[in-house]
Amino acid sequence: MSGVYTTDERVLVRTFGGPTALIQYGGLRFLTDPTFDAPGEYPAGGGRVLTKTAPASGTPDDLGRVDAVLLSHDEHADNLDHSGRALLADVPLTLTTPSGAGRLGGTARGLADWEAVELERPGGGTVTVTGVPALHGPEGCEPTTGDVVGFVLTGDGLPTVYVSGDNASLDRVRRIAERFDPVDTAVLFAGAVRTGVLDNALLTLDSAETAEAAAILGARRIVPVHYEGWAHFTEGRDALVDAFTAAGLIDRVELD
Repeated sequence: MSGVYTTDERVLVRTFGGPTALIQYGGLRFLTDPTFDAPGEYPAGGGRVLTKTAPASGTPDDLGRVDAVLLSHDEHADNLDHSGRALLADVPLTLTTPSGAGRLGGTARGLADWEAVELERPGGGTVTVTGVPALHGPEGCEPTTGDVVGFVLTGDGLPTVYVSGDNASLDRVRRIAERFDPVDTAVLFAGAVRTGVLDNALLTLDSAETAEAAAILGARRIVPVHYEGWAHFTEGRDALVDAFTAAGLIDRVELD
Protein backbone atom coordinates (compact mmCIF):
# COMPACT_ATOMS: atom_id res chain seq x y z
CA MET A 1 0.00 0.00 0.00
CA SER A 2 3.03 2.29 0.12
CA GLY A 3 2.38 5.59 -1.57
CA VAL A 4 -1.32 4.87 -2.02
CA TYR A 5 -4.08 6.74 -0.22
CA THR A 6 -6.79 4.64 1.40
CA THR A 7 -9.93 6.13 2.83
CA ASP A 8 -12.95 5.54 4.94
CA GLU A 9 -15.50 8.16 5.99
CA ARG A 10 -13.23 10.09 8.35
CA VAL A 11 -9.73 8.58 8.25
CA LEU A 12 -7.20 8.86 5.43
CA VAL A 13 -3.95 6.90 5.53
CA ARG A 14 -0.98 7.09 3.19
CA THR A 15 2.02 4.82 3.76
CA PHE A 16 5.56 5.58 2.59
CA GLY A 17 7.38 2.33 3.38
CA GLY A 18 8.96 1.28 6.64
CA PRO A 19 7.02 2.65 9.63
CA THR A 20 6.07 5.95 8.01
CA ALA A 21 2.41 6.79 7.42
CA LEU A 22 0.44 10.01 7.09
CA ILE A 23 -2.90 9.83 8.88
CA GLN A 24 -5.58 12.47 8.30
CA TYR A 25 -7.97 12.38 11.22
CA GLY A 26 -10.45 14.92 12.55
CA GLY A 27 -9.05 17.57 10.23
CA LEU A 28 -5.53 17.07 11.59
CA ARG A 29 -2.56 15.43 9.88
CA PHE A 30 -0.41 13.00 11.87
CA LEU A 31 2.87 11.47 10.65
CA THR A 32 4.22 8.26 12.17
CA ASP A 33 7.95 7.52 12.62
CA PRO A 34 9.41 9.61 9.76
CA THR A 35 12.04 7.80 7.64
CA PHE A 36 12.90 9.25 4.24
CA ASP A 37 16.67 8.61 3.92
CA ALA A 38 18.15 6.74 0.96
CA PRO A 39 18.97 3.02 1.09
CA GLY A 40 22.24 2.22 2.81
CA GLU A 41 23.76 1.15 6.10
CA TYR A 42 22.97 2.94 9.35
CA PRO A 43 24.78 2.43 12.68
CA ALA A 44 22.73 0.63 15.34
CA GLY A 45 25.18 0.54 18.25
CA GLY A 46 27.40 -2.28 19.41
CA GLY A 47 29.08 -2.42 16.02
CA ARG A 48 25.83 -3.46 14.36
CA VAL A 49 24.24 -1.76 11.38
CA LEU A 50 20.71 -1.60 10.01
CA THR A 51 20.51 -1.92 6.23
CA LYS A 52 17.84 0.00 4.37
CA THR A 53 17.04 -1.82 1.14
CA ALA A 54 14.48 0.41 -0.60
CA PRO A 55 13.69 4.13 -0.71
CA ALA A 56 10.55 5.67 0.70
CA SER A 57 7.73 6.08 -1.80
CA GLY A 58 7.75 9.84 -1.32
CA THR A 59 9.72 12.69 0.20
CA PRO A 60 9.06 15.14 3.02
CA ASP A 61 8.03 17.66 0.36
CA ASP A 62 5.11 15.36 -0.54
CA LEU A 63 3.61 15.51 2.95
CA GLY A 64 1.99 18.90 2.96
CA ARG A 65 1.07 20.22 6.38
CA VAL A 66 1.91 17.98 9.34
CA ASP A 67 0.25 18.94 12.62
CA ALA A 68 1.97 16.35 14.81
CA VAL A 69 4.47 13.51 14.55
CA LEU A 70 3.64 10.30 16.41
CA LEU A 71 7.13 8.96 17.10
CA SER A 72 7.20 5.55 18.75
CA HIS A 73 10.87 6.01 19.65
CA ASP A 74 13.86 8.04 18.54
CA GLU A 75 16.78 5.67 19.10
CA HIS A 76 16.74 3.54 15.91
CA ALA A 77 17.33 4.75 12.37
CA ASP A 78 14.50 2.65 10.97
CA ASN A 79 12.07 4.73 13.05
CA LEU A 80 13.73 8.15 12.94
CA ASP A 81 16.47 8.83 10.41
CA HIS A 82 18.43 11.95 9.46
CA SER A 83 15.74 13.41 7.22
CA GLY A 84 13.11 12.57 9.84
CA ARG A 85 15.03 14.46 12.49
CA ALA A 86 15.31 17.47 10.20
CA LEU A 87 11.56 17.33 9.57
CA LEU A 88 10.77 17.55 13.29
CA ALA A 89 12.05 21.12 13.41
CA ASP A 90 9.20 22.21 11.13
CA VAL A 91 6.41 20.33 12.95
CA PRO A 92 4.47 22.06 15.76
CA LEU A 93 4.43 18.98 17.99
CA THR A 94 6.22 15.64 18.26
CA LEU A 95 4.68 13.13 20.65
CA THR A 96 7.03 10.38 21.79
CA THR A 97 8.40 8.62 24.88
CA PRO A 98 9.30 10.78 27.88
CA SER A 99 12.96 9.79 27.52
CA GLY A 100 12.87 10.54 23.80
CA ALA A 101 11.39 13.98 24.40
CA GLY A 102 14.32 14.70 26.69
CA ARG A 103 16.80 13.70 24.00
CA LEU A 104 15.05 15.52 21.17
CA GLY A 105 14.07 18.77 22.87
CA GLY A 106 12.39 21.34 20.65
CA THR A 107 8.68 20.70 20.19
CA ALA A 108 8.89 17.10 21.44
CA ARG A 109 6.56 16.13 24.28
CA GLY A 110 6.71 12.85 26.12
CA LEU A 111 3.63 10.73 26.76
CA ALA A 112 3.74 8.17 29.54
CA ASP A 113 1.49 5.12 29.27
CA TRP A 114 -2.18 6.22 29.37
CA GLU A 115 -1.24 9.91 29.41
CA ALA A 116 -3.30 12.00 26.98
CA VAL A 117 -3.05 15.34 25.22
CA GLU A 118 -5.84 17.22 23.45
CA LEU A 119 -5.21 18.92 20.12
CA GLU A 120 -7.52 21.58 18.69
CA ARG A 121 -9.34 20.58 15.51
CA PRO A 122 -9.89 23.03 12.66
CA GLY A 123 -13.42 24.34 13.01
CA GLY A 124 -13.74 23.38 16.67
CA GLY A 125 -13.54 20.36 18.89
CA THR A 126 -10.48 18.33 19.83
CA VAL A 127 -8.63 15.15 19.03
CA THR A 128 -7.27 13.26 22.03
CA VAL A 129 -3.96 11.45 21.59
CA THR A 130 -3.30 8.87 24.30
CA GLY A 131 0.08 7.23 24.79
CA VAL A 132 -0.34 3.47 25.18
CA PRO A 133 2.00 0.67 26.25
CA ALA A 134 4.44 -0.92 23.81
CA LEU A 135 7.41 -3.24 24.29
CA HIS A 136 10.23 -3.45 21.73
CA GLY A 137 11.08 -7.11 22.34
CA PRO A 138 10.64 -9.69 25.12
CA GLU A 139 9.88 -8.76 28.72
CA GLY A 140 12.76 -6.85 30.27
CA CYS A 141 14.17 -5.70 26.92
CA GLU A 142 14.13 -1.97 27.67
CA PRO A 143 17.80 -1.62 28.71
CA THR A 144 18.77 -3.04 25.29
CA THR A 145 16.10 -1.79 22.88
CA GLY A 146 14.88 1.32 24.70
CA ASP A 147 11.45 2.68 25.59
CA VAL A 148 8.65 2.66 23.02
CA VAL A 149 5.16 4.16 23.00
CA GLY A 150 2.05 3.52 20.90
CA PHE A 151 -0.83 5.91 20.33
CA VAL A 152 -4.62 5.94 20.27
CA LEU A 153 -6.52 8.74 18.54
CA THR A 154 -10.08 9.53 19.65
CA GLY A 155 -12.56 12.37 19.30
CA ASP A 156 -16.26 13.11 19.57
CA GLY A 157 -18.02 11.57 16.59
CA LEU A 158 -14.75 10.08 15.27
CA PRO A 159 -13.67 6.45 14.98
CA THR A 160 -10.86 5.18 17.20
CA VAL A 161 -7.42 4.79 15.58
CA TYR A 162 -4.59 2.74 17.11
CA VAL A 163 -0.94 3.14 16.08
CA SER A 164 1.09 0.34 17.63
CA GLY A 165 4.65 1.60 17.28
CA ASP A 166 7.41 -0.99 17.51
CA ASN A 167 5.54 -3.35 19.81
CA ALA A 168 6.20 -7.07 20.23
CA SER A 169 3.74 -7.72 23.08
CA LEU A 170 0.24 -9.10 22.56
CA ASP A 171 -0.32 -8.61 26.28
CA ARG A 172 0.04 -4.86 25.73
CA VAL A 173 -2.44 -5.08 22.86
CA ARG A 174 -4.95 -6.82 25.14
CA ARG A 175 -4.61 -4.05 27.72
CA ILE A 176 -5.22 -1.43 25.06
CA ALA A 177 -8.26 -3.30 23.72
CA GLU A 178 -9.75 -3.33 27.22
CA ARG A 179 -9.65 0.46 27.36
CA PHE A 180 -10.48 1.34 23.75
CA ASP A 181 -13.27 -0.77 22.35
CA PRO A 182 -14.05 -0.81 19.52
CA VAL A 183 -10.97 0.12 17.49
CA ASP A 184 -11.89 1.14 13.98
CA THR A 185 -8.52 1.54 12.24
CA ALA A 186 -5.39 -0.26 13.47
CA VAL A 187 -2.03 0.84 12.05
CA LEU A 188 0.10 -2.14 13.06
CA PHE A 189 3.91 -2.24 12.94
CA ALA A 190 4.78 -5.73 11.71
CA GLY A 191 7.84 -7.25 10.01
CA ALA A 192 9.01 -9.85 12.54
CA VAL A 193 12.10 -7.76 13.28
CA ARG A 194 15.24 -9.58 14.41
CA THR A 195 18.62 -7.89 14.73
CA GLY A 196 20.69 -10.45 16.61
CA VAL A 197 20.18 -8.86 20.03
CA LEU A 198 18.48 -10.62 22.96
CA ASP A 199 19.21 -14.07 21.47
CA ASN A 200 17.70 -12.92 18.17
CA ALA A 201 14.30 -12.46 19.78
CA LEU A 202 11.41 -10.85 17.94
CA LEU A 203 11.50 -7.06 18.39
CA THR A 204 8.13 -6.48 16.69
CA LEU A 205 5.15 -8.71 16.02
CA ASP A 206 5.50 -11.40 13.39
CA SER A 207 2.77 -11.76 10.78
CA ALA A 208 0.66 -14.29 12.69
CA GLU A 209 0.86 -12.13 15.81
CA THR A 210 -0.07 -9.04 13.80
CA ALA A 211 -3.22 -10.83 12.68
CA GLU A 212 -3.88 -11.89 16.27
CA ALA A 213 -3.44 -8.30 17.44
CA ALA A 214 -6.01 -7.15 14.90
CA ALA A 215 -8.43 -9.80 16.15
CA ILE A 216 -7.88 -8.81 19.78
CA LEU A 217 -8.65 -5.20 18.89
CA GLY A 218 -11.68 -6.16 16.81
CA ALA A 219 -10.35 -3.73 14.21
CA ARG A 220 -12.66 -3.04 11.30
CA ARG A 221 -9.78 -1.80 9.17
CA ILE A 222 -6.13 -2.91 9.34
CA VAL A 223 -3.19 -1.01 7.85
CA PRO A 224 0.10 -2.91 8.30
CA VAL A 225 3.33 -0.89 8.16
CA HIS A 226 6.97 -1.58 9.11
CA TYR A 227 7.30 -4.73 6.97
CA GLU A 228 9.24 -3.54 3.92
CA GLY A 229 12.37 -1.59 3.11
CA TRP A 230 14.84 -2.88 5.73
CA ALA A 231 16.88 -6.09 5.83
CA HIS A 232 16.01 -6.84 9.47
CA PHE A 233 12.30 -6.97 8.62
CA THR A 234 12.18 -10.74 8.22
CA GLU A 235 8.55 -11.15 7.11
CA GLY A 236 7.05 -9.10 4.32
CA ARG A 237 3.85 -8.69 2.38
CA ASP A 238 3.39 -12.35 1.42
CA ALA A 239 3.66 -13.52 5.03
CA LEU A 240 1.11 -10.90 6.09
CA VAL A 241 -1.32 -11.98 3.37
CA ASP A 242 -0.96 -15.62 4.44
CA ALA A 243 -1.44 -14.80 8.12
CA PHE A 244 -4.48 -12.58 7.65
CA THR A 245 -6.01 -15.06 5.23
CA ALA A 246 -5.56 -17.87 7.75
CA ALA A 247 -7.14 -15.68 10.44
CA GLY A 248 -10.14 -14.87 8.22
CA LEU A 249 -9.33 -11.15 8.31
CA ILE A 250 -7.84 -10.50 4.88
CA ASP A 251 -10.93 -8.55 3.78
CA ARG A 252 -10.16 -5.93 6.44
CA VAL A 253 -6.51 -5.44 5.43
CA GLU A 254 -5.22 -2.67 3.20
CA LEU A 255 -2.08 -3.71 1.32
CA ASP A 256 -0.71 -3.15 -2.19
